[in-house]
Amino acid sequence: MARGEAAARQLVQESPASGLPVDPEAVAERLGATVVRQPAPVELSGMLVRRDDQTVIGINADLDPTRQRFALAHLVGHLQLHRRRDLILDTVERHALGNLASLPTDREETEANRFALELLAPETAVRSAAVEADFRTAAQLVDLLAPRFDLTRSTMAGRLMGLGIILDV
Repeated sequence: MARGEAAARQLVQESPASGLPVDPEAVAERLGATVVRQPAPVELSGMLVRRDDQTVIGINADLDPTRQRFALAHLVGHLQLHRRRDLILDTVERHALGNLASLPTDREETEANRFALELLAPETAVRSAAVEADFRTAAQLVDLLAPRFDLTRSTMAGRLMGLGIILDV
């Protein structure tokens, strides 16, 4: 298991049971971060700022709410995993999981993405939901599970492919 997934699983295990879909804002606040939503340039999905004993996570309010959730979970991943970084700016391109050309290339971004995926769509819950789902095609499974986990269709497809549940959409 990769570092990002392990950190998300530990955080969920230490948290009061809240069910699905997970509320990444509640998780961020439980970790001591203040979440602020403001309009921002289209290419900026969010930012994490640490100063003294304060942590602020800013989310681009112009993003679709589902994308805001993923951006917030991703930044919570940075908050947990990359404690020495005082400023992290994340662009929309880093979160476009459906496009191979825009997948993150550096270790920290990959870890934060894996953290976000495990937080929002835990492997055990996704596997269980896939087994219980009534579907004939991979696309149908994606369409069934994306709203259940409050993820975009492309993010859910990427999650299912990453877990080896489907091969393609």
